[in-house]
Amino acid sequence: MTQPPDADARRAVAPVICYPTDTLPAPDMAFYGAVRAGLTKVGEVTVPAREARCAEIRAGQVFRITSVEGPQVGDLNLWNLSDLSERFFSGKTRALHGTHVTTGERLWSSFPHLRPMATITADTLGWYGIDGFGGSVHDVIGTRCDPYTHNLLSGGQYHHCCHSNLTRALADHLGIPRAEAEPHIHDVLNVFMCTGFTRDTGQYFMKASPVRPGDYLEFFAEIDLLACLSACPGGDCSSEHSSDTAACHPLLIEVFDPAPGSLDGWSSPPPNGYDRSHGA
Repeated sequence: MTQPPDADARRAVAPVICYPTDTLPAPDMAFYGAVRAGLTKVGEVTVPAREARCAEIRAGQVFRITSVEGPQVGDLNLWNLSDLSERFFSGKTRALHGTHVTTGERLWSSFPHLRPMATITADTLGWYGIDGFGGSVHDVIGTRCDPYTHNLLSGGQYHHCCHSNLTRALADHLGIPRAEAEPHIHDVLNVFMCTGFTRDTGQYFMKASPVRPGDYLEFFAEIDLLACLSACPGGDCSSEHSSDTAACHPLLIEVFDPAPGSLDGWSSPPPNGYDRSHGA
């Protein structure tokens, strides 16, 4: 393909941030810090390797995803506990915060709600930053490993992809058929996963996660949540992400109550203020 004579000039055009966040309400990290100081553990869910489990978290509670036995990544779905149509919107979270998220950033919900579902209050992998390959942890760019893409690329029927894990877990938790549960499964937060895009071809890549037992990602629940977490069949995703041979480990979800009085003056964020008239 022949380049135009002004090709270099076109490439040299400076980028513009699509969604400047200067006017985005900043989370009150002093408030979250005070909440964290008085937590009491009230429940936990162990997510077995190559499986998924659900947990219910009430607005104002804190929940933590922890590596407990070995390096392991997890795929997280979130819904409004009382309305599954409001769910985590990875694309808009990515547009607002970037390809990877960490402390002080939020997980946003789908249209027409578009409000914070959870705020990240602690990240023991926050030190990792962006490595020399352009990789970082906790991405909102990967969609989840799934049996459809697996079948498309390599044939066969593999049932422990994160999409299927999440489908089974949601169906079991709600007591509904899997066919009814599956449409609610959505693009994930890839907890602990180390990913990026190659510089030469722009392809999504993964590499061995830096997570170790004891590392965790912690959230403050801004609304009542139903969380579903899959312990990915790729383990630390150092070689493949749909496998019966990768070393895989459980993950732990812990739920904490804040101290009495620590939420005084706080309330869940309301749904987005757009009037939904769409110009009519």
